[in-house]
Formats: sequence, structure tokens, C-alpha cells
Amino acid sequence: MFKAFLIAAALAATTLAQAQTAAPSAVKKELVARVLQLQQPGIETMARALAEQPALRLMQQAGAALQRLPAERREAVARDIEADLRKYADEAVPIVREQAVRLAPSTIGVLIDERFTEDELRQIIALLESPVNRKFQSLAPEMQRSLGEKLIGETRASVEPKLRALEQTVAKRLGATPAAAASAPKK
Repeated sequence: MFKAFLIAAALAATTLAQAQTAAPSAVKKELVARVLQLQQPGIETMARALAEQPALRLMQQAGAALQRLPAERREAVARDIEADLRKYADEAVPIVREQAVRLAPSTIGVLIDERFTEDELRQIIALLESPVNRKFQSLAPEMQRSLGEKLIGETRASVEPKLRALEQTVAKRLGATPAAAASAPKK
């Protein structure tokens, strides 16, 4: 009798443990939702970059093609293309951004739920909501600019000769002068 009781208790404990790992608790779901809410600006930024990427490529290609137009038409055509690109971004970015926010719970949320405990999620939220973290994140653009300026200054002398050599090599392969190669359409 006691043996049967122990077996039943062990089975109940195993079933309870499986149920707890199979279905996240309401508290954990709320914690995951809070992390996603705190990460929404980053999700929206990623969506914006994805939506704008094709337009940026098109803009680069158009820039090269503009150089082949008569000088008197370049400025007007460039303005028209810029307006078209802005219109595309104004229409596409909200669509992609809204879809990214909608998909985040079923993608990012699932990963967060699978890989973090409730206690870890509370720690993540505390970190994300911390005034020190906000201050650090607000400094990111300045840090990137500072590093970028210093990096360019420190590497320019080493990189520019390599870039000129590359331009000359590409120009030779294309049978053109370096200036002509630089203005050739990019594919």
C-alpha cells in the first residue's frame, strides 16, 4: 500500500513538473510580455531598417545612373527620385513595423520563454528599466560617433591606399579609368 502511494506521488509530481514546463505560468507570460514591451523600440528600429534596405540599394543605383544624365536634368530627376523614395518609406515602414511588433510574441517571445526562468526575466526587466541602463543606452549614438570618428582618423592612412589600389584594379578589369569605374552602375 505504501509502495503504491509512493508510485502515485512520484507520478503526480512528474505530471505536475511536465505541465509546468510545457505551459508557462501566467506570471511568466506577463514577464515575457513586459520584456517584449521594453524591447519594442529596438524591434521597430530593426523593422524600419529592413523596410528601408531595398530603397537604399535603389538610391545607390540611381545615384550612379544620375551621373549619366545631362547635367541640366540631374537635379530635377534626383528630387523626384528622393520624393519617390520618401513615399515608399512612408508607406512601407509602418506596415513592416506593425507586423514586426505583431510577430514578436510568437518569435522573440517564444525564445525568451524557453530560455529564461521567471527569476531571470525579473532580472532582465530590472536591468532594462534601470535608470543607469537608460542613461547608458542614450549615450550609444555619441559613443558610436566618437568611435567612428577616431577609427576613421586612425585607419585612413592605411585604408585609403588599399581603396585606391582596389579602384584601379576594378577599373583595369572593366577597361575604364578609375573615375569612370567609380561612376559605373552598380549591380
